[in-house]
Amino acid sequence: MVSSTQEIPFGVMPESFLPHGMGRSMGDCCLNDGNVLLTTAGLNRFLAWDPGSGLLRAESGVSLDALLNLTVPAGWFAPVTPGTRFVSLGGCVANDVHGKNHHCAGTFGKHVTRLQLRRSDGSRLVCSREENPAWFQATIGGLGLTGLIEWVELQLRPIINSWIDSEIIRYGGVDEFFALNDESVASYEYVVAWLDTVAGRGRNRGLFIRGNHNQDSARSTRLAPSGPSVSVPIMPPISLLNHWTMRGFNSLYYWAHFREKAFPASMGTFFYPLDVVGAWHRVYGPSGLLQWQGLVPDRDAVREILRLADKMGGSSLAVMKVMGDGPAPGLLSFSGRGTTIALDFPRSPRVLRMLPQLDQVVAEVGGRLYPAKDARMSGQHYRQYYPQWTELLPFIDPKFSSSFWRRVTAGA
Repeated sequence: MVSSTQEIPFGVMPESFLPHGMGRSMGDCCLNDGNVLLTTAGLNRFLAWDPGSGLLRAESGVSLDALLNLTVPAGWFAPVTPGTRFVSLGGCVANDVHGKNHHCAGTFGKHVTRLQLRRSDGSRLVCSREENPAWFQATIGGLGLTGLIEWVELQLRPIINSWIDSEIIRYGGVDEFFALNDESVASYEYVVAWLDTVAGRGRNRGLFIRGNHNQDSARSTRLAPSGPSVSVPIMPPISLLNHWTMRGFNSLYYWAHFREKAFPASMGTFFYPLDVVGAWHRVYGPSGLLQWQGLVPDRDAVREILRLADKMGGSSLAVMKVMGDGPAPGLLSFSGRGTTIALDFPRSPRVLRMLPQLDQVVAEVGGRLYPAKDARMSGQHYRQYYPQWTELLPFIDPKFSSSFWRRVTAGA
């Protein structure tokens, strides 16, 4: 698979290779323009599964969706999950993904017990915290640059059923968000907020969502998430998202919710709401979308980022959560104390001009951006966010590279 519209001429060896899972990253860390992508679609076998202990070993191309279809009926769930289940295990490791439970569970890599790495010279390395630990740390969050992850061994977490005791609370602004978060993190495993950045006077109001796995032994249903249920059938000629459509949808979504007692929600509804709609990205039209995700330790920086998002016309989808401060398992993990904000924007020249202002806010307070969601941050900012990036260099396979890596290290 070649990550460019140009074919590589017969007999010409590409300069580099890059493992490629399901391609759900929102930037170019999974692209290798003008070179070769090594698709892991064929690495789709389960190698070992112990329903008694919840320890699973699977090839790196196995999707989280396939994993849940195997393990949820047996009473086990992913210890950490991103907002879509259509990602590969190798991608979860390479991007060291995080979820709604980062404050108590950390990132995905924390729950990986072993992995096997294939290098371009044909050698194989089994890596864990005890065996080849430096390689293990470099590969978790290493963006696929240390070699091809062939298989991953993962410790799952037990569940009684497939229901989540969920609560949705309307809040009026950033201060209320932090108050709700401070109240919730000790007793709720999953905590996240949706916020409205285009609401006029009610701007930055939102919905605070918290939940725990249901513990009622009388509820025996264990169904893996399914779907999508509907799909966006065609790409419209222009974006369907503008200030007025976003403002109308956000107001409807906000007022449709009110403070409730905990109610049982399905796993699909709670963890993967966007998976219900197939090809949802088409609503952005042919120009597509840009996602920006930053992590800042300073609450005033949160307010400044949201102020700038307002100047940009508001975000079509904005999500915020407070991260935990436990040690990161990967050398370049997107992890650490602070608040992470993910903002989606219809791609436009104005957005591209203004996003560096958000980057600068993050840089000034010692935060970082998430490479898995990035398509345009400067190399200078990347190297400031991740000053330990040079420590990865000895572990990068000499035949492996990516569009992202070349962009952020050019001229360094």
